[in-house]
Order: sequence, then structure tokens, then C-alpha cells
Amino acid sequence: MILDTAQLRPPTAPFRPRAARLVLGPTRRLGRPDGIWWPRTRDLARELGELADVIDPLWGRLTHVALDPRPWLLGPGGAIVVVNDHEVAVDRFAEGLNPHRILLRSYTAGYWDLLVVPPLTSASSAARIMAAVA
Repeated sequence: MILDTAQLRPPTAPFRPRAARLVLGPTRRLGRPDGIWWPRTRDLARELGELADVIDPLWGRLTHVALDPRPWLLGPGGAIVVVNDHEVAVDRFAEGLNPHRILLRSYTAGYWDLLVVPPLTSASSAARIMAAVA
């Protein structure tokens, strides 16, 4: 008897990365955030990868991030984070920068200011916050 092992393998779905939970405003308004982001964890390197998947095609490759480091898990040193096979510089400002904001920069298209919903926020609360900002 010949056994066809191809029939024994379970069907596999192609890997699909999760999309960033992000709402961007339709236009830039002076003094107002450009959007709001709800990361799933406090792991900056992981979350920036998902965010860059959305941001890079829209605004150009993410090159710098400025943030308050207290809410984030950053690796040792942490001045550079590898995001989707390229380096992103991380500027840490513990004083003067709101811990619920993150500033993103691209060499090709400028900078953006995003509000950050804390990762442990309930889905209903996050939805209300994101709708209010949008």
C-alpha cells in the first residue's frame, strides 16, 4: 500500500501579519494630533513593525521616533530599533513629552504626531477614544 503524505498534512493558511490599530485624520491641523494609535503591547520594536506596515506606504519609510520611554519596553541601549529590516532611531524624552503621544518622522515626508491609547485599554473605551479623535 502506498501512502500519500500530502493528504495527511493539515491545510495551512498563509501567514497574515496583524494590522496596526490606527486612525489618521483627513487633514493636518496645527496643534492637533495627526491621528491615534492603539498598540497591542508595550514592546516598542514589535509594535513599530505593525505601525510601519501602514505608515511606510503612506508617508515614506519611518526613520525616527520620539517618545516618553516610561510606558514602553525598550531593549538595552534602545537608541536604535530594527523595524521591518531597517533601523529606526528612537529619541527618548522623559520630560516635556506626553506619555500618550508619539512623534514619527520620515526623511521623505516630514513628521506626524499620534496620540497613543494604552495597550491595556478595553476595546469599548479605545473605540470611543479613537472615534473622538477621528
